[in-house]
Amino acid sequence: MKISYTDYEHISVLTLSGDFSTDDVEAFERVCTDRMRERTRHILIDCEHLEFVDSRGLESWIDLQQKLGEKGGQLRLLKPDETIQTILRLTRLTPAFEKHDSLEQAVRSLR
Repeated sequence: MKISYTDYEHISVLTLSGDFSTDDVEAFERVCTDRMRERTRHILIDCEHLEFVDSRGLESWIDLQQKLGEKGGQLRLLKPDETIQTILRLTRLTPAFEKHDSLEQAVRSLR
């Protein structure tokens, strides 16, 4: 998996590419911790180029959502494709994550 980020004031957009699996969780959590130290209050996970996420990856999203919530922040998903939406549906996590189709819409909803 590849991960990059862009900051918009107190919002970080993390772009994940490829497969997000157990082997990638440590790097993902490190980036999230670094972003939260740098004033980030909300995190958007850009799923446009994400092909797969396993159970450990989903668990890391839930953990991150809880950490952000404790600080008054939120985690949201951006552009999850049909594969990611199917994974969320099968794991019954669809209602756990707010989803957006555009970056502008997502950023506006968090300001």
